[in-house]
Amino acid sequence: MTLVGRIAYRTSMFVLAIAAIIGAWELYKLIGPQGGGKFFGVSILPRANNNAMPHVWDMFSRFGRPEVRGSDRKIWVVVLSGAWFSLRLSFVGFLLGSTVGVGLAVLMTRFRIVQRGLLPYLVMSQTVPLIALAPLVVSWGGKLEIGSFVWPRWLSASILGMFLAFFPIAVGTLRGLASAPSAAMELMESYAASWKQTLFKLRFPAAVPFMVPAFKLAASGAVVGVVVAEISTGLKGGIGRLIIEYAREATGDPAKVFTAVFGAAALGLTMSGIVAVSDLLLMRNRPKETTT
Repeated sequence: MTLVGRIAYRTSMFVLAIAAIIGAWELYKLIGPQGGGKFFGVSILPRANNNAMPHVWDMFSRFGRPEVRGSDRKIWVVVLSGAWFSLRLSFVGFLLGSTVGVGLAVLMTRFRIVQRGLLPYLVMSQTVPLIALAPLVVSWGGKLEIGSFVWPRWLSASILGMFLAFFPIAVGTLRGLASAPSAAMELMESYAASWKQTLFKLRFPAAVPFMVPAFKLAASGAVVGVVVAEISTGLKGGIGRLIIEYAREATGDPAKVFTAVFGAAALGLTMSGIVAVSDLLLMRNRPKETTT
């Protein structure tokens, strides 16, 4: 399949998935209980009334109306501005997470004792709740002094984005580096290739199919970390702050809350899409395996 064909196929699948979600949403509004309900005695069915679940067309039409009454600023402009702010922080977190994740993977591949000792702690680190970690990172960053360097508050959000991004990259890259065929490894040894040469000429090319999905997951994780950090620390300017502010108006203007939620979702898809497009462009000339 050509590059254009793959893009068209993935785009069509994405559109169909969105259409299915919209259909399921509106169907539940039609048949679901207005005040919520119980399932096997447990109150888990959400309310289907307009305050809890506004119609999809109401949510999207809210983008074209002013953010607040009497203002000339449309809400789509505000959401776009917040998403752009969070995107930059997420990108910084993603770059930091990529550097740390790939570095740890290479280190664990080179030294088995490091892998056995470090990998369990990496897994354990992902159980730490971000909402509790965010204030600590802000506090530690505010006390950090390196010459004339002043820790900006936005960097704390990027660090939390890095915290969620580095783990899938480290694990995916580690698995990919270990996936090089044993016959190829023996061939490199017969050529007296150094470990560095083997790493860049054999292990990394073999790891690409494992690294790309990990980088996509990390890109979305960086967005989650930044949004949670913005919510936890009250950092102004980002989409996380808008979610907090709009949630206060959920009773009187429920569709407004979803504009910020859609902005956060679009932000995650954008970050993941950047990785996907980069993979398609950079690896389009990569030789493909053929079967006979």
